[in-house]
Amino acid sequence: MYRRVKNRLPITLSHSVLAVRLGRGGVCQLIINMYRRDLEKKQLAWCKKASFPRDLPNISLIFIFVNEALSVILRSVHSAVNHTPAHLLKEIILVDDYSDDVIFGCVPEQLKGPLEDYVNKRYPGMVKIVRNQKREGLIRARIEGWKAASSEVTGFFDAHVEFTPSWAEPVLIRIKEDHKRIILPSIDNIKHETFELERYENSGHGYNWELWCMYINPPKQWWDDGDTSAPIRTPAMIGCSFVVNREYFGHLGLLDSGMDVYGGENIELGIKVWLCGGSMEVLPCSRVAHIARMKKPYHSNIASSTRRNALRVAEVWMDQFKSQVYLAWNIPMENHGIDYGDISQRVALRKSLHCKNFEWYLDNVYPEMRRYNNTLFYGEIRSSKATHLCMDQGEKVNHTATLHPCHGMGPQLGRYTKEGHFFLGALGSTGDETRCLMDDQVSNFPQLLNCDKVSNTRLTTWHFSQNESIINRATGRCLEVIQANVYFGHSLVLQTCSGQRWNIKNTMKQ
Repeated sequence: MYRRVKNRLPITLSHSVLAVRLGRGGVCQLIINMYRRDLEKKQLAWCKKASFPRDLPNISLIFIFVNEALSVILRSVHSAVNHTPAHLLKEIILVDDYSDDVIFGCVPEQLKGPLEDYVNKRYPGMVKIVRNQKREGLIRARIEGWKAASSEVTGFFDAHVEFTPSWAEPVLIRIKEDHKRIILPSIDNIKHETFELERYENSGHGYNWELWCMYINPPKQWWDDGDTSAPIRTPAMIGCSFVVNREYFGHLGLLDSGMDVYGGENIELGIKVWLCGGSMEVLPCSRVAHIARMKKPYHSNIASSTRRNALRVAEVWMDQFKSQVYLAWNIPMENHGIDYGDISQRVALRKSLHCKNFEWYLDNVYPEMRRYNNTLFYGEIRSSKATHLCMDQGEKVNHTATLHPCHGMGPQLGRYTKEGHFFLGALGSTGDETRCLMDDQVSNFPQLLNCDKVSNTRLTTWHFSQNESIINRATGRCLEVIQANVYFGHSLVLQTCSGQRWNIKNTMKQ
């Protein structure tokens, strides 16, 4: 239907052929055996029947890379050019976030002169290269790409993707109909060992209270409507690809440049667009395949940046529900020692956009998200008898709470509620890993199980105040620590109260 750009390369171009065409001394050697396949065969049959108007807005495709294999970057570029109609693709912007390391045998110099020479010769005037003078992280690198873009619509992608034919038209149609929509192509997987394509099922994008993103089931209404090619309403995005009207993205305040590296910005954008009058959706008929990198391009301790970024999201957007983020990360709400930076501009942005409150978002956009507002205390649970040990989930197979040297990770995330329940385990969203503490009246050891499956709720309720005993309301037995010939020298038991006292690290501030 659309004209082809002269000299477009097939996306199945192998690394070895690419090496020959790039010339000696300026290429990566053969890295991975890349299997030939036709992405179009993977498209949904009903999507391929669609016809598209020509008068759609044009798009700038922005790829962020750092220490990426040259051949993989070029594979992404060739795929974009081959599978985006020429009259819609205005430009491709490559943002180099200060590549400085050897990756798969490819030295960083190959991402400079050889890359520029190749794209300028193959696609003259189409490809812009932006080079950061220091490592900025994915978030700020995407903002630099947006600044360089000149088209009506901007698409943000990792530099290790491939596009399915006709991926762009459904996206641009939806944005043309409503410029306040942020569109997420459906993500498929490219196996990093073989480059074989693996199709993922249709899904929305959600997250837990740590703000780690994940796939979630589409809303019930989407299933009830019976049209599996229809847009999927989604509360947030995974983050590797999204498309947005360029001007509207600026109006929304772009991504939060005060965040570090990546993690949290994808959740903030989802929350922000819904609260401030827009929407976010996944399109099953627009598919982009993504390679999950085994070696991450940024520092290995991404959790520290994600935690810091999560606190910025919580403090700006989540109102009274920000406590859930502190709870999930097992940190106190005050005097936590984490410098999440100046958020005054983001707070002012929210006010200027006249956004709704976060409770509206939970009620109307992400009702599946579990809420933990009934929490009184949370964190590590320690007895006065052995303060170096914490209550722990232990092996889930025997459903028995244990003691373990304190580390504060998920299995030791305790929670005591207004209803008198004790929980252990990391929080989730639509489902979680927490287990409920119970005195089953038979065993001398405290049991862990799903509270919802217990008929006698008094067995799962306890009397507790900070630095006091933990007493089961049904049996009157106390949860206590005794010396025993087991790992770490102590056991957690239920017995006649001897006056042992317990403490839970953090108090929930409502």
